[in-house]
Amino acid sequence: MAQPLARDVAEEIAKLHGVCIRPVALRRLDMTTGKSEVVDVPCGSPLESKCPPCAKRNRQLRMAQCREGWHLDEEPIITPDEATDGQRWLVEFRADMQAKRDEEEKAGGDTSDLDAVLTGLDVEINEAGMRGNVLGRTGSKRVRSTKRRQDAPDLPKRKMASTTLGRTFEAADGRTYRPSLFVTLTLPSYGKVMNGAPVDPDTYDYVGAARDALHFSKLVDRFVQNLRRVAGYDVQYFATVEPQKRLAPHLHMAVRGTLPRAEMKQIAAATYHQVWWPQADEARFEGDRLPIWNDGYVDPDTGEVLPTWDEALDQLGDEPMHVIRFGDQVDVKGVLAGSPDADRCIRYLSKYLTKSLGENLDGQAQRDHAARFVDALRYEPCSPTCPNWLRYGVQPKNAKPGMVPGCCRSKAHKPEHLGYAGRRVLVSRKWSNKTLAEHKQDRRTWVLEALGQADEPTDPHRYVWQPVRPGDPDVSPIGVRLLRSIAERQRWRAHLRRLEELSATPQAA
Repeated sequence: MAQPLARDVAEEIAKLHGVCIRPVALRRLDMTTGKSEVVDVPCGSPLESKCPPCAKRNRQLRMAQCREGWHLDEEPIITPDEATDGQRWLVEFRADMQAKRDEEEKAGGDTSDLDAVLTGLDVEINEAGMRGNVLGRTGSKRVRSTKRRQDAPDLPKRKMASTTLGRTFEAADGRTYRPSLFVTLTLPSYGKVMNGAPVDPDTYDYVGAARDALHFSKLVDRFVQNLRRVAGYDVQYFATVEPQKRLAPHLHMAVRGTLPRAEMKQIAAATYHQVWWPQADEARFEGDRLPIWNDGYVDPDTGEVLPTWDEALDQLGDEPMHVIRFGDQVDVKGVLAGSPDADRCIRYLSKYLTKSLGENLDGQAQRDHAARFVDALRYEPCSPTCPNWLRYGVQPKNAKPGMVPGCCRSKAHKPEHLGYAGRRVLVSRKWSNKTLAEHKQDRRTWVLEALGQADEPTDPHRYVWQPVRPGDPDVSPIGVRLLRSIAERQRWRAHLRRLEELSATPQAA
């Protein structure tokens, strides 16, 4: 029993060579040659991955993205491509069908078939390489007063400049410096904590902690808006959301350009987000007494129809359900391009990206703290469509049969996410002037050039990918596929080592 399992050793070697240990088998049909073959595709897991090689590869990709955009000295230029003839034809055809649909509606006819055609055309427009929707925003937007709260300090506002680079400083020796910032923002205290667990769990504000975690992403968006107004230019950022030891999310942000530390702390103190949702403090229905579906949810005792989501919003008073703010701990550090501090900050930004928010709990006290936190999240509404609204006498948005409070499938309620359902990596649009796919292609191009292989662009419509059914005879066992991938990776690395040796050997005259 002390002997290692051969399969475990194979997975260990695969991890050492950066081979995906959970590859997805897909059938690839070449529309040019007609050839069909089964190929292994990396699981493509996000940073919070159960496949360590894929998680490590994604982390390195994010580090490269952060490094390339942090200290840009040239304005990023993002110019959309010219529309092709095919794209123009699709939009013209969409206009004709929209006119037919409008005429049919004016005549009082049935427009369901034309609506289906328009929906299909919208899908084709996006598949043809166009972003967004030709109609733009079609629904009405609920607007609330933008007047600042009386308990929040005011912020200065500067005239906006059309730049993303920030200021430069010239030293006495003529050298030009372009400093940037590394900012850390945390949430407020919910009670005294020691070693990652509350000293007194009974007085710890688990409800406030749960609601702050649920709406943390909105607070970050508000902070960026305020930052740009105060800075006076289009501030670009690369940020990651990570768990503190007390399990609350906090933010690390690389900011291009610099502002005085006092102003950064003032912006954090003046930033807040108001949640204009119905009240969710007292439960109306719980246990076996839950609303019943009858073309809408009704009171099980009286049969009264519960207010819809829009009706509940119309009845809101002058106070929001919840107000989320940052805590007093705000760390602001200046960083210069190419310095050791810049490399350390980039590594720190990606330090926890391969781990989930609820991972690596230390000790029984912290595990109990996490269990109480998840229990507080169970009945907290996470979105307008959350089934938990039925507990408080409100029909969720887009209500449907089968909704049960406490059984929301959103990742915000899962223990590994601890209430935070947003993206772990937040990148502004003009950060590095490249998409993540373009950064990935840069790395691929470097490897192929080093191996002496051509990196020819492929037609995106050349291949058709299909899932492989279980039991397909063309799919080898997972162990065989792992060994093949390991052998291929070994050949690549051996070839790269030979190239390195040749480049290091002096050439004969």
